[in-house]
Amino acid sequence: MAGIALVLDLLKKSQSKQHSLHSSSILSASAAAVSAAAAAPFASRFLFGSFEPRVAYCDAAAGIDDDYLGALRKMSADVLQREPFPYISTSKEYNIQPKPLFSAFEFRALAMTTVRSLLMFYLPLLEPKTASEDDDDFLNNASEESRRPDLIVPLKKSAKQIARETTVVTTRRVLERLAMSYVSQRMAWKLLKDVPQSALRKAQRGLPTHVYIFKVSQTTLRGHFLGISASWVVQVGIEIYRSVFPKVKPEGEEEEQVEISEQAKDLGNKVVGITVRCGASLVFAAIGAGICSCLIRPSTGQWIGCALGDLAGPMVVSLCLQKTLQADH
Repeated sequence: MAGIALVLDLLKKSQSKQHSLHSSSILSASAAAVSAAAAAPFASRFLFGSFEPRVAYCDAAAGIDDDYLGALRKMSADVLQREPFPYISTSKEYNIQPKPLFSAFEFRALAMTTVRSLLMFYLPLLEPKTASEDDDDFLNNASEESRRPDLIVPLKKSAKQIARETTVVTTRRVLERLAMSYVSQRMAWKLLKDVPQSALRKAQRGLPTHVYIFKVSQTTLRGHFLGISASWVVQVGIEIYRSVFPKVKPEGEEEEQVEISEQAKDLGNKVVGITVRCGASLVFAAIGAGICSCLIRPSTGQWIGCALGDLAGPMVVSLCLQKTLQADH
């Protein structure tokens, strides 16, 4: 019935209007046909078809509770953490925790520094002295041995060493805070990271030996850089102070007048020597840490190798320079 009424309506409109409106009537007819088809009853579906969307319902998840879903999410997170997929980009978090600014003045650190400094300057006094074989100097040697060793001078040297080491550690804490403020977060994390723990983590990755030594040496080079920089700053500052404020001689001795150019040249040579020794200490510490971390437990070996390289570097450089100067002469 709806189709017959539509055809009659079109015939009436075609008789009353002109030929120029045929196109618009055709468009309205098509629109009316579409609307009629959308509202067509069940009896006319054989002409226009069915336009209702088909939806399939499933109640398979009706029996899944919240505990099961929570366990499934947890299991998926554990799998992603243990075996990350290459196409999933995970951002690395940098946990930077600088030590206190005055950590060198804590009881444990200050006690270790004091004991080390006292042993450094008082142990040489315990070494036995070799007696002279000359009979003429027997009385003089006896009088010298009867004298008590001077304990004040080593005490002064120990106090200076304690002040120097605490100043170096405090300067390093200042440099750490400057690094956190003026460099990127990734670089600050590399400079401030715990190097022994990093060596232990690298050992658990199963890297080849040469790659592991290179990685540990590289990490030690970065982690030990601020300590060497602090030592360089303190030593250069001491030399500048000595050149600006020279040591006052007693009244009986004449003071030698030194020109400013020679004094500046002498200061430059000392700064170059300090720079070479500090650079050698850094390089030898990195190499020693990489080698010892393979021979001993990674964390302990890294610490021992870094300490040995730090001590051996300036000695090796000084010995090489001494032999070079002797060969030139």
